[in-house]
Amino acid sequence: MKIKVWDYSKEYELLREDILKIVDEVFKSGVLIFGPKLEEFEEKFSKYIGSEYGIGVGNCTDALYIALKTCGIGKDDEVITVSNTAVPTVAAIINSGADVKFVDINKYYLIDVDKIEQSITKKTKAIIPVHLFGQVCEMNKIMELAKKYNLKVIEDCAQAHGATYFNRKAGSIGDVGCFSFYPTKIFGSYGDGGFITTNNNNLFDKMHRVRSLGMEKKKMSSSRWNGKYYAIEHGTNSRLDEVHAAILLKKLEYLDSWIDRRRSIAERYHKELKDAEIELPVEAPNNRHAYYIYVVAHKNRDHILDELAKKDIHLNISYPWPIHIMDAYKHFVGPNCTYLKKTEEKAKKIFSLPMYPTLTDEEQRIIIQELKKLI
Repeated sequence: MKIKVWDYSKEYELLREDILKIVDEVFKSGVLIFGPKLEEFEEKFSKYIGSEYGIGVGNCTDALYIALKTCGIGKDDEVITVSNTAVPTVAAIINSGADVKFVDINKYYLIDVDKIEQSITKKTKAIIPVHLFGQVCEMNKIMELAKKYNLKVIEDCAQAHGATYFNRKAGSIGDVGCFSFYPTKIFGSYGDGGFITTNNNNLFDKMHRVRSLGMEKKKMSSSRWNGKYYAIEHGTNSRLDEVHAAILLKKLEYLDSWIDRRRSIAERYHKELKDAEIELPVEAPNNRHAYYIYVVAHKNRDHILDELAKKDIHLNISYPWPIHIMDAYKHFVGPNCTYLKKTEEKAKKIFSLPMYPTLTDEEQRIIIQELKKLI
């Protein structure tokens, strides 16, 4: 039996008839971009998150970039975030023209809020808290700091669909929330996709234009422009197409039950591995962890991964290399970085156990059994 760290095949079989019907309907409609399915999904997913407004875009990297540019972040500005994240978090900051300021993490793998203030300078314009692995950063403290220093807060929610903090969903607390619909995510499509949430009408209007080459329908249809191809400001080209919007609309019906299943899988891992010599994830205070991945830590990680692979159990590491040690970004910390110790320590030991709603009880039993033998 081959057990993957992530697998969509069983989920697809569950939804196959619905998805094929949905795709056929979109193709027959004659509308493939910026149509009614996207509008419906933008409305329903925003409501699910608890935000006033939502915008579908091409991916989460675009979402972060559009959010930064719309918030006025650019050349000579600094943005605070973490180094234990996916490259897109930092790539979006660089693409906006700003510089990155890294802060170390706490025991939950989230930004250490007690170390943010000392990193704020006159150049700091925003904080990007990364809601990593399925749970939410200490947003109350982050929002207090943002208010004190007049900073924008852009939530990176790529791994936290449906996760809550004080019963508020990730993406509904900061100025802007940015989501990924990459296939592996808690709420993924069968291609790429992203989403932006906000409660600020002015930010929404601007992001809505920026995602579509700076164009605005109400201006384009006025007597002056008469519906012509006309940009009123510089923008980019980032679209969530009708097919994926329609598929996500169907999958949205299952999202809460799939998160419940993830939590059930996590509970079993926790129960059966709690006495083993391995570091297990801890749910942060006031959080409801959505368990995008189930991250554990062990000093003999590489040996464990190699041995389990021989038994056709395939695990993953998210992420083996912190951003600040990568050639492309290490100049932001210099050659002798000493203030990201926990980030570096964790990266050497962490790995992920299989975690997805269609993982069977028998597959999980085998994973736990073989892992226990090794540790």
